[in-house]
Amino acid sequence: MVKIFNKEDVEIDTYQIGAKPIRGCMACNYCYEHKECVFKDDVNDLAKRLEASDGLVIVSPVYYGSANGSIISILDRLFYSSHFDKRFKVGAAFAVARRAGTTATFDELNKYFTINQMPVASGRYWNNGFGREQGQIEQDEEGLQNARVVARNMIFLMKAIKDAKEKYGLPEKEETKYTHFIK
Repeated sequence: MVKIFNKEDVEIDTYQIGAKPIRGCMACNYCYEHKECVFKDDVNDLAKRLEASDGLVIVSPVYYGSANGSIISILDRLFYSSHFDKRFKVGAAFAVARRAGTTATFDELNKYFTINQMPVASGRYWNNGFGREQGQIEQDEEGLQNARVVARNMIFLMKAIKDAKEKYGLPEKEETKYTHFIK
């Protein structure tokens, strides 16, 4: 994907979790009063970077049939604590596994986009690739092709949305109605 973004002069900003200590969201609602997460780690910076972007790509290895726990912790906090309008930023998720769990991970990651009205860049198949060790995905020709297709589709969507915003503006935004089933 990076090769396609570079070829098309799309500015990219990469963040890798690696072994960083990432805390999970505790729904303390500090962010609603202070417009940032209570934990002073990378999430507040990532929120500023996301707000300035036209899209977001999330790539996760598959651990026990789902996304990496640190990625989920960051995404929970990033999407919960950032209160800017994310509508029409383009999202793309990609999962990599030794053998299985990519479709569940792909589904899990896409939920962050759809709950925020972010269009999802799709590929020719589920956005996944296979390889156990670092670099092994380079042998997955279909997975690499799908990554290229996703990147091109994402670029198209970002350009089309930018043009549409200039020509038509954004659709009307309704105030969110919350329904609870406890009386």
